Formats: sequence, C-alpha cells, structure tokens
Amino acid sequence: MAFGDLKTEKGVKELNSFLEDKSYVKGYILSQADVDAFNQISKAPASNLPHALRWYNHIKSFSADELKQAGVSGNPLKSAPTTTAPAKDDDDDDVDLFASDEEEDAEAAKVREERLKAYAEKKSKKPELIAKSSIVLDVKPWDDETDMKELEKVTRTIEMDGLVWGASKLMPVGYGINKLQIMCVVEDAKVSVDELVEKIQEFEDYVQSVDIAAFNKI
Repeated sequence: MAFGDLKTEKGVKELNSFLEDKSYVKGYILSQADVDAFNQISKAPASNLPHALRWYNHIKSFSADELKQAGVSGNPLKSAPTTTAPAKDDDDDDVDLFASDEEEDAEAAKVREERLKAYAEKKSKKPELIAKSSIVLDVKPWDDETDMKELEKVTRTIEMDGLVWGASKLMPVGYGINKLQIMCVVEDAKVSVDELVEKIQEFEDYVQSVDIAAFNKI
C-alpha cells in the first residue's frame, strides 16, 4: 500500500492522499485490507484529512458481521481466515417432518413438537444481511463555465438514511467541459437510486443531467 504506519500521524496523512480518488484501500468493495487499516487507526482522522475521515466513517458504518466477512467478499486476502463447511446439524436429521401421527403416542408427539419449535427458533435467529450497492454517478454540467467545485459541494449536501458518499474526480467530456464522476454506497432497502438522481438534478443552476456509470451489488 502507498502509506505507512497508520498508528502515526504521517501514516494517516499518507492514507488521506492514497484515498483521494479511491473509496476503499483495495478494489471497489470492502475487503480485509480496509478492516486491517481501520483497526490500526486509534481515532477518527482530523477534519483536515477529508478523504481519510470519509473512508473511516464509511468503514465504521459496517456491522461486525460484515467486517468479519470482508476477507471473503470481493478479492479475499491470503490472511483471510480459512473456513470449513459447517458440521451437519444432527438435530435437523432427528426432525422427521413426515412422521405419521398414528404411530406416535402422546410422549413422542410432545418431544417431536419441542424439537420442531427449537428448530424454528434456531432458524429465525439467523442475522439478516443488509443489501448494499456501490454506485458511480456521472454528473454533467451545463457548460465549461459551470463551477465544478460548487457542483460537487451541492451534490454532497444530499443526505439520506443509508447513503454514504465516496471518492470523486473530474472527467473530460469535450470542448473544455468536465463531468463530475462520484461514487457512493447505498442500502438498497432505504435509498432509491432514482430518487437520488432526481435530488441531484434539482440543482438546476449547475446540473444538466445525471447518468449511472456503474452499479454493483455488495
């Protein structure tokens, strides 16, 4: 990686520079590299290190289970723990869902009912995964006189529950005109991409149109 010891101020500054045009330490989704880097930082980066602070808050938004799975999702690292197939639950084999009631006496029926209840409770306690998407948006201005810094500023003022803004950069379109390419991560159940696009297009003084350049499920 292009940064040093994150336990030092110098290392965090180098991380800030590294993340200037990136949303993650490695690749385009959360990985073990982000978790390792996050665990090295003792506190949130200062406000004068906006890229590192934005990344820190984004990684902090993931649940403990999502962080544990980071080494398995996307590009797994060699340091990711090796998992083995879970042992087959003997209780599942013991539950005969097709047993005939005529062959059961009262005691056997009671035992069977208790096992079915325990089995259902165990299944219901499985943690619910939060579906998220990584999106890259192309925000196009009216002309070459549009203030692109102000365009990005007003875009980032949009706040929605489940929305986290990421890195951005200017991309040439032609005739001296640049477009803003900006990344974000959204929780699918909370954020409508169409609504997000509409909110950006409401800044009519700056924005001509918004296109979805990339859309990936996390």
